[in-house]
Parts: sequence; structure tokens; C-alpha cells
Amino acid sequence: MNNLSTRGSPWENLALESSLNGQVGRLLFATVSREDRMVTIGLLHGMSSVATVDYYRRINESVNQRLGGHERADLLLASVNFGIIERCVRAGSWDEAGHYLATKARALELAGAQFIACGSNTMHRVAPAIEEAIAVPFLHIADVVAAAAHRQGARTLGLLGTLPVMEADFYRERLAARNLSVLVPDEADRHLVDRVIFDEMTRDIFTDQSRTQYLRIMEDLAARGADAVVLGCTEITQLVGPQHFSALPLLDSTALHVEAIVEMSLTSTHPQLQEVLNSIS
Repeated sequence: MNNLSTRGSPWENLALESSLNGQVGRLLFATVSREDRMVTIGLLHGMSSVATVDYYRRINESVNQRLGGHERADLLLASVNFGIIERCVRAGSWDEAGHYLATKARALELAGAQFIACGSNTMHRVAPAIEEAIAVPFLHIADVVAAAAHRQGARTLGLLGTLPVMEADFYRERLAARNLSVLVPDEADRHLVDRVIFDEMTRDIFTDQSRTQYLRIMEDLAARGADAVVLGCTEITQLVGPQHFSALPLLDSTALHVEAIVEMSLTSTHPQLQEVLNSIS
């Protein structure tokens, strides 16, 4: 996949060096008539259904705010069985998870999705399998987070998420490739963060006790030198936000990803679309 370079354009709000393939991008543009208001989003989610509802609501609200009237997103949703995902994560069965999500992503493409977004930070561990299975662009959540970090002027990020997000290389190396350093909580706190995600948040449980623990961990990351804190699980935004923690900027992966998804979905009416696509090498 080739990289997208759009210095000075609104597209830099999507991601740094987004993984859009030039030929695919031109085909995408060719399939959208001048009368169409947006391109079709393929949303791969269900990880968990709590975050899925949040994504769906935010995407549609953002489209309506931009277009007015009764306009909503042109969106296809594949909501997967989170039980399968959870078992794969716990067992480290990443090949199985990759095949499962790649099949779902391919189905979205065949149904008419013109780009794919996966609303789970953790499952970006199998992003290569998803990208291999589809011929349309894939909007990587870590690229979107990296772009936001650079806009904030942050260079050292405190990272909260599931154990795979905090401990494996796939997410941290994606940020490191964009000249961003990553700090994670100590081992005990990493397990606490992960436990709250799986045992509480994905079950739609949000408690003051867990919020207090998260805020303590975030304060520790700030004390260790973080310039911003990445809410690197799409449920965390429903537990903590700027109203709870003002010591550092919060890079909310859900809000940032939704913003990028909506921006991509509306490119059919973006006056600089052809210029952007022509810049892809």
C-alpha cells in the first residue's frame, strides 16, 4: 500500500501517511457520481456492542451536523460476535481472529462499502489480514490518533487500552513510526485497566470506583512525562473525559476515528478530492 501525502490540506486531519492505495482511491472517486453526497462507510464493529452504539450515534450525528436536514450516514455495519473476539484475544488466537474479521470486512466490501473502518483498537492487531482481504481503503485508527497527537504538539503519549494494545508491538510501533514515544502503566495497573474494560465497560458498566482508578493511572502517566493520554479503547471515552481529567490533552480514539470516518464519507463533495487523489503516488 502506498502512502498519502497531503501537506496543508484538510485531509491531514484524517491520518499521517494514511494507507490509501492510489489506484484504489481513483477507482473510489470514479464510482461516486457528482449527485452523490457521500461514499458508503463499511463499519466493522461489535467489539463491543457498547462502543458500536456510540460509533453509530456519533457518525450519524456528525453527518447531520455537517449536511443538515434529515441527512444521515450512508453506512453498512457488520456487528460481529464479541464472544468469538474475546475468546481469541484471551487465547492469543490472532490468526483465527484475523480470518474472522477479514471475512466480515470482505462481506462489507461486496455489499457496497467503499472504505472500511474497524471500531476496535485491539483488533487492529489483525489489520494486515483485513487489508489483505479487501480492495478498498482501510482507515487505521492508530494513524488517526497519531495525526491528532501531532496537531496537539504531543510527542510522548500515555496509552490506555486492553493488554494487547498496551503490551504488543502492533499499536505502539505504529505510533513510534510517526515519531511518537509511548508510556504505558506499570504491570499491575495494565491488568486493572484491561479487567475494567472486559469485565465492566463491554458489559455497559461504568462505575465511579473504576473512574477513580483510571484517573489515578492517568495522573501517574502525566507525572512520568506524557504530553497527552490516548484513550486507546473505544469504550474508555464513556468512563473518563476532559470533564474528569484536565491535566493533559486526551486523545479520544473513538471521537477521532469517527471524525475521520465522517470526513472520508463526505469526500465525494469535497472540493479538493481530485487534487488529493492525484497526489497519491
